[in-house]
Amino acid sequence: MNTDTETCKHQPVYFGVININIDERTIGSVDVWRCGVCKKQFCEEKQLGIEELAEVVGMPKIDFDAKWAVTVCRLQQGKYKWKLVKLKENDTIQHECLDEKVISLKSENFKIEDEQHWSFLIEENVNKAIEI
Repeated sequence: MNTDTETCKHQPVYFGVININIDERTIGSVDVWRCGVCKKQFCEEKQLGIEELAEVVGMPKIDFDAKWAVTVCRLQQGKYKWKLVKLKENDTIQHECLDEKVISLKSENFKIEDEQHWSFLIEENVNKAIEI
């Protein structure tokens, strides 16, 4: 049965987690839910030590042509700054970098790669620990 992910009345169930590690020490995670009907994924970022309320209450929405990913900024000395993002195939996202300066990062084939930033897709890493 093929269900349209845009018209589905989603029934999310917990699907898994990705641990974000530095030197084998977990500094955060991404919880992943998946709709039992259409298999669309929903994600929530959890950074240890950050107790702010999430920007979105409930299951966050993602465009049909985007994928969940984590971007990592290499510019943070001694600690890597990471964020859950929605990447499109060949697009640009806004990234809050060093000193809260907002820069544009280009994605190509759902990945960001430049000298100071990189990314990985959630769908390829569920139930894994990723070293950043």
